[in-house]
This record gives sequence, C-alpha cells and structure tokens, in this order.
Amino acid sequence: MSERFRFRVIHQDAHSDARVGVIETPHGTVETPNFMPVATQATVKAMDPRDLKEIGTQIIVSNTYHLHLRPGEEIIQEAGGLHKFMSWDGVILTDSGGFQVHSLADLRKVTPEGVQFQSHIDGKPIFFTPQKVLDIQHALGSDIFMPLDRPSPYPVTRNEAEEHLRITQRWLEQSVAYFPQLSGNHALFGIVQGSVFPDLRKRAVEHAIALDLDGYAIGGLALGEPKVEMQEITRLVLPLLPYDKPRYLMGVGYPEDLVMAIEHGADLFDCVVATRNARTGTLFTWTGRITIRNAPYARDFRPIDPDCSCYVCQTFTRAYLRHLFNAGEILAARLATYHSLAFFMQMMKEMRDAILADSFLDWKRAFLARYQVQRSVSPTPSGGST
Repeated sequence: MSERFRFRVIHQDAHSDARVGVIETPHGTVETPNFMPVATQATVKAMDPRDLKEIGTQIIVSNTYHLHLRPGEEIIQEAGGLHKFMSWDGVILTDSGGFQVHSLADLRKVTPEGVQFQSHIDGKPIFFTPQKVLDIQHALGSDIFMPLDRPSPYPVTRNEAEEHLRITQRWLEQSVAYFPQLSGNHALFGIVQGSVFPDLRKRAVEHAIALDLDGYAIGGLALGEPKVEMQEITRLVLPLLPYDKPRYLMGVGYPEDLVMAIEHGADLFDCVVATRNARTGTLFTWTGRITIRNAPYARDFRPIDPDCSCYVCQTFTRAYLRHLFNAGEILAARLATYHSLAFFMQMMKEMRDAILADSFLDWKRAFLARYQVQRSVSPTPSGGST
C-alpha cells in the first residue's frame, strides 16, 4: 500500500521457518527478526536516543492513545513530527490504542462505530474511530500505522471472541478504505484477532490477507492466557500469513517466547517486559533473569552478565548496581534498562546470524541449554506504559 515501504526475505534457515529479512522505510531499514523497545509516551523510559543507537536499536513503538492525551498530536506535528519531537531518526511504529480497549475496560465503551474512552488523566471524553486513529498517527508522522482493533480479554467465551473479531474486521475494512486519503509514505499493518480459538484465528487471517496490507500482526496474546495456548496460536497463525510481508507478534517479549516465534517465521516483536523488569531490578542475562536487589549480589564484583559486551557490563559490577537500587538512585533504572535492552538486541543479532548460517536450531538448543526459564504470568503487552 505504501510506495516507500518494502520488505524482502533475505534468507530462510534450511531447517526451520526462521528467516532474515529487511524492511525499508523513509526513516531507514530494519533488519528482521527484530525487537522494538516500547516508547509509549515518546520515550523509552530511562533511555535517550543515543543510548538506543549505541545498543543497535533500529525501530521503536509508540502509543497513539497516550500521545493523543499528552502532549497531543497537534503539538507533535507542529514540532515536525514524532521523529523530530523525540530526536529519534530511526523507524517508528505506532500502536492504535487498541490495547487500551483492554487495559482501560472500566473507562471505555465499545460501539460498532468506535471506542468511547474516559481519559485516565482528567476524565475527559475521547471517541476513537478507525479513521480518527489513523488521523492521529498521520499527524504524528510515524512510519508504520496500526489500525484500531478489539482484542479479547482472557478468559473469554467463543461468542464474545467472535463478536470482538467482527468488530476488528469491520474497523480494519474502514481503515483500509480511509488510508489512501492520508498523504505521505506510511505503511498500514492489519491485526489478526480471535483469542485462543483456532477457527476464529484462521478466519481473521483470511480476511486480513484479502485486504492486501503492508504487514500483518498477531494481536490479542499475552493477555493472561496460559503460555502453552499463546504458543499454540502463534505456531498456528504464523505460517498462514503471507511469506512476502512482515509478521509482527504483538506484546510477546520473554526470550524463550521470541526464540519459539522466530523458529516459526515471526519478524517483529515489542513488549514492556525488558524495560519494566529492569526498572524494578530484574535483569535479563544469557543464563536467565537475575534480581539484582537480592543479598547475594552485595559483594558480587562481576559484571551483570560476563558474556555481555554492553557498556554497563564492561563498566559496572553487580554489587554497584545493587547498591544503586537499594539507595533509590535514578542511575539504577538507566543502567539496568540499558543492559536488558542491549541483551535483547544482541540476542536478535545472534539469531539473525544463525539463520544466515542455516544453524538456527543449533543456536536455539545452545541458548535454551544455558537460559534458565522462569515460570511467569504473561506480561502486559506493548500498549501499556513502558
């Protein structure tokens, strides 16, 4: 749909569906598979754009609902668009606010025409239609637009999930019809809903493919469902999506889940799990998560992760970071976030290299042999605060 948005698969692993691709946009290229740090309110919390560039970030995701409330798309447009406003010259994908349909259930009413929100800040009424959501994203000037959608909570009945899917499909059709009226070189993705019901997911895929979008996203997962169900739906839907379009798995971010999805052909991810965990002192490493606040690290003068080459691991110790957290120092959040996001970027690069070498499954086995998976509830997806 966009003349300046291109995606091509460079190489597929010889032994799995994992693939390396390149997304081309007016604000640069994105190598896939790739992880998008969440910049809900035009910032990745505790990080500045220079930090993001240093660790290899190519694309971030911001949120339409939150930026509409503060500072407002008019101010951002007056500043020259979101890229200039936040001094980020890389690629930006903007979520539609669809997640807030889920997370602000007590402050919204869904109708066939759109969503009536009550602002969580001042109670002001806000009505989001499929067209208004695209207008806001156009004013923001992001590279990839997401349409308004209706995710299903978990648990949900089949009848409810089917109704939510019908609304999502109606809004997607309206978005596709309206999108050509917006000037500029932006891309529009479609979102596949259907909760944990395989037949609904298949129906959603068929509907979205017929609209010939720039890319396709799997939404409505990591909303509290058992991890096994999330994985089953991911494995079901990915191979049904077009091979020559990017595939975006929304809101899924634990390393073991990313590896699983990439094996089956996923290209893009976003999640608050890396940044939110970091700010509370839980850090991702090549051997699993560590809680740096804990007493055993008081005299641990090793790097956070001896196998990490990031600035934080090359400069500071576990003991120092523990001290910063326990003293309530702001630097704790910055260093922890820097490391955890750097870990995600390094992991993505290693997987891309392994795919190019046709050794992804060997890489996967070696990674999972070291990485200690901790059982956890599905994280809040990308639409939430970072």
